[in-house]
Amino acid sequence: MTNTKVLQIDGTDLHNIDLPPVFETVFRPDIIHKAYVNLLSHSFQKQGRYPMAGEMVSAESRNTGLGIARIARARGEGFARAGQAAGVAGVRHGRAPHPPESWKKLYKKINKKEKWLALCSAIAATAKKDVIERRGHKVDNVSSFPIVVSNDIESITKTKDLRKSLEALGLAQELIRADSSRKSRSGTARRRHRQSRSAICVLIVVGNDETIGRLSRSIPGIDIKQVKKLSVLDLSPGSKPVRLTIFSESALKQLNDIKAPLQQLEKINNT
Repeated sequence: MTNTKVLQIDGTDLHNIDLPPVFETVFRPDIIHKAYVNLLSHSFQKQGRYPMAGEMVSAESRNTGLGIARIARARGEGFARAGQAAGVAGVRHGRAPHPPESWKKLYKKINKKEKWLALCSAIAATAKKDVIERRGHKVDNVSSFPIVVSNDIESITKTKDLRKSLEALGLAQELIRADSSRKSRSGTARRRHRQSRSAICVLIVVGNDETIGRLSRSIPGIDIKQVKKLSVLDLSPGSKPVRLTIFSESALKQLNDIKAPLQQLEKINNT
């Protein structure tokens, strides 16, 4: 069983702690991708179009012999719409070809064991520095992985204190990367109060989020999640493993409750 250092919020070493067995899970990016795609579909909202949209018009073809295409045209005369193509796809004011259907199934299912293996693999990948750097995180000043901090981080109530603590842990370059990636949106997104976007930054996993949970998204790209609500969607945004993650000491101890695949293999071998 491997161990890692527990850091204080000022960046100094506190003591060592044994890692839960879940961190010995094999890294499976293929299973993580499959679980992400399936879990993301659970948030999709069904939508459709009125079946008669674009077809509620008195239109008919004028047949051959008039030197015009045999496409359906609005009936009548003496007004602008008369004679215009109508009731078919590909014309002005026509129906939509192959529109969305509300009856289609968007909810994708996944096996329980695959979902469980994906979560364990994503958690274990937070201890792999090369995988974290491959995603684009700046972790040159971080000495050990996974990053484990004392429970004092759960009592932080101010954004400036959280930023100061992250800088003390060696993540100053990561915060600069997230701040510089902030971009303003325009158009529909801006009208819907999604004025800007920023890169994905640090995920802070805590045992109790009653206090620090209010600071989620107070710093661009920073998310705070309770360990019992942890998901592959949080650990591998965009299905690309893995996100730079900080565990509080209490959250790390709660990970002992997760049955790692390695434990299951040992049980089979012992029998």
